[in-house]
Amino acid sequence: MIEIIFSGRGGQGAVTASQILATAAFAEGMYAQAFPSFGPDRRGAPVTAFARADSHPIVDRSVITQADYVIVLDPNLFKMSNPLTQLKETGLAVLNVDTQQYNRFYAQLAKAAKRFCVDASAISEQVYGKTSIPITNVAMLGAFVKVSGMISLDSVLATLNQFFSGEGAERARTTAKAAFENVEEV
Repeated sequence: MIEIIFSGRGGQGAVTASQILATAAFAEGMYAQAFPSFGPDRRGAPVTAFARADSHPIVDRSVITQADYVIVLDPNLFKMSNPLTQLKETGLAVLNVDTQQYNRFYAQLAKAAKRFCVDASAISEQVYGKTSIPITNVAMLGAFVKVSGMISLDSVLATLNQFFSGEGAERARTTAKAAFENVEEV
């Protein structure tokens, strides 16, 4: 079973990203589930979303405490806690920072066997414009698809039509493709 944790802030789309991932995995013939964990907090508060995928039915419905992948949608989360403590020793981290920021501020925090960076905030700003909380979910999902090989980018792009319509779907596809093409291992 593959277990993934999305760590973000309310409004960034962590929950939606987990649902898109699970839907795309299901479309590829896998069993999948996605579920959030958040309180009654407001926009901008920490949010965690979970996804599982497997070739066999998934009976475990518990919160994921040690994931194969941790996807951090907002680097400011590291100011409050370290989302990577929920990562297995052999796990893979995908972080929303450029490689220069990573080397300066985050390298010491990462215990992941492999770490990848993509500047999802910059990609989001290029596609959606400047917002108080950058919408980084689809960009981070595009980067995850590239580094994990779990599902195809085509499946994610097709699944986006179930979550967005019109110009929103086109922007989401542009965002996912840009992150897929720009993610780097550090």
